[in-house]
Amino acid sequence: MAGGGKRKGPTRGTGGQRRSGLKGRGATPPAQMRHWFKDRQKPAGGDRGERAEHPGGTEAPARARRPKRDDAPEVMGGRNPVVEALRAGVPASTLYVAQRVDNDDRIREAIKLASDRGIALLEVSRDKLDRLTEGAVHQGVGLQIPAYDYAHPDDLVAVAQDAAEVPLIVALNGVTDPRNLGAIARSATAFGAHGLLVPSRRSAGVTAGAWKTSAGTLATLPVARAANLTAALRAYREAGLFVLGLDGDARTDLADVDLVTEPLVLVVGSEGKGLSRLVRETCDTVARIPMRAAAESLNAGVATGIALYEVSRRRS
Repeated sequence: MAGGGKRKGPTRGTGGQRRSGLKGRGATPPAQMRHWFKDRQKPAGGDRGERAEHPGGTEAPARARRPKRDDAPEVMGGRNPVVEALRAGVPASTLYVAQRVDNDDRIREAIKLASDRGIALLEVSRDKLDRLTEGAVHQGVGLQIPAYDYAHPDDLVAVAQDAAEVPLIVALNGVTDPRNLGAIARSATAFGAHGLLVPSRRSAGVTAGAWKTSAGTLATLPVARAANLTAALRAYREAGLFVLGLDGDARTDLADVDLVTEPLVLVVGSEGKGLSRLVRETCDTVARIPMRAAAESLNAGVATGIALYEVSRRRS
């Protein structure tokens, strides 16, 4: 070889020349025993794809879903709900249609209604539509709805005054399911109520689920929000309205209450807990819907529909 030097690089038997230098070091220590481990630890849920383990041993995504802001738009899915919402004039900004969707009469009508109203039309993949509707059944179509613009509690009385009608307002106490709110809005519209009142905390709001169940009636029925429901009910009383609470433990039947023909706020509680103590104490009277003992309680939406029918029947 040029220069008379020996060939450099691995030669036969070199793998054991440094073996003695590795003796006594033992196995590689686990990560948690290394000095840098604590500095590199990530908070739970901080890494995409990282999974946390529940005490029971089952794995679940470490990153919890972020709560949606009140001012965030939502996407309502489903062919019938989308068409009904567009027919009712529900405020909307975008109509999403899945690629290669079966083009039936409802899809065609939704596209035409959106086009007539100047609503943007976007074709998206089904995966994206799944994400936009948060996994709800969408049947290949979704309607983006902006955040709801809540009214002031006093506005509901003004609606009745403008219509020259005896005020009828429905207040919800502890109703947390948006589908119940939507069903109640549907009954309230059918039986002539002038609006809904909901608390700003621990209560369902006007979400995509509520829009869907309301079948578009929320487009015409105002919903007000109160920071303190009890204070809002007291203000209604001072304005001359009577407050009637539905309570399964009441001794008076709804049919025997004379206040239903007066300016009225009908307060409905949750199916499980009913009316809260403070709200019950604020009511002028409480009444029950008589039913057989086999049924312990009624769904809030069903109970409201029955009560509103009775109020409408008595007023007419």
